[in-house]
Amino acid sequence: MEPLQPLQQFLPQVWFCILGLFLFLYVLLDGFDLGVGILSLTASSEERRSILMTSLGNVWDANETWLILMGGSLFGAFPLAYATILNALYLPAVVMVVGLIFRAVSFEFRENADNKLVWNVLFGVGSFLAALGQGFSLGSVFEGIQVDAAGHFSGGIWDWLTWRSTLVALTLVQGYVLIGSTYLILKTSGELQKTHYRTATIATWTTLIGALFITVSTPFLSDQARAQLFTTPLIYIFGLIPVLGLLLVGLLLRSLKRQEEVTPLIYTFLIFCLSFIGLGFVIFPNIIPPSVTIYEAAAAPSSLVFMLTFIGFLIPVVLSYNIYNYVVFRGKIVDDTHGAS
Repeated sequence: MEPLQPLQQFLPQVWFCILGLFLFLYVLLDGFDLGVGILSLTASSEERRSILMTSLGNVWDANETWLILMGGSLFGAFPLAYATILNALYLPAVVMVVGLIFRAVSFEFRENADNKLVWNVLFGVGSFLAALGQGFSLGSVFEGIQVDAAGHFSGGIWDWLTWRSTLVALTLVQGYVLIGSTYLILKTSGELQKTHYRTATIATWTTLIGALFITVSTPFLSDQARAQLFTTPLIYIFGLIPVLGLLLVGLLLRSLKRQEEVTPLIYTFLIFCLSFIGLGFVIFPNIIPPSVTIYEAAAAPSSLVFMLTFIGFLIPVVLSYNIYNYVVFRGKIVDDTHGAS
């Protein structure tokens, strides 16, 4: 055995987990403010919409830090995957970036505008576009990316657009609406809070329907997923995840019916966490599904070690800042005019 071989096996696995952590934290944290942005399109008055925007004002910038970390880490740890995935998902990535630009510009301009209608619509549409672009990108993971022998993208510009990727995208949008609704339950009160108990309940059912179809169809439509998941012991783990997911959905619906404030958000976080664990089992050890593994796409071990030292210092710093941010700005958003009560 060559001296570097164990390291060449271990380091890509570590970086696969780190990228998964970054993606999970981004989806979890930026997911709820994308959901709030989508929900702002349905707000019945400017006073209600202002409360929704205020709930995001001090936290939404920090949430997007994880997306930047994930992009930079993917480029450094798996440069082949970075180039191939961005090439394959060029259009969904553009849609996502345009949506994020709309959100950032409209959020700042809205504060000083006399007529807020245009900026309100742009913020909501930008949130929807960003979520949709991310959903299509995720859907391409289930569909697989066509590559040549060198691992470079060899498909067409519209390969990402299929009926399954569309279903995944719409399910992710509903998931963001769910997490946004449970966040607003925690941050609001009165009639506005009751409204989001209803939106959370509806989003729970729509997300569940999409997630069930994706879970059931993936092993049958993907040869790689079927070969990987229907083997011992993964078949038992994969079988346990939907059971736990249904249990958490039941607990979430019960907490919404009882109009609890904190537990709906906790159960939603756990559902997202379980979904990411299942996604990890479907993908691993591939970084470009279904054919390029993390070992084939990884950078040199010396680069991975150097990046690991830097990221190992950065992760606790960014996490500490996020936690501090949420602690400082905890509590409910109060409308001084009582326009949303």
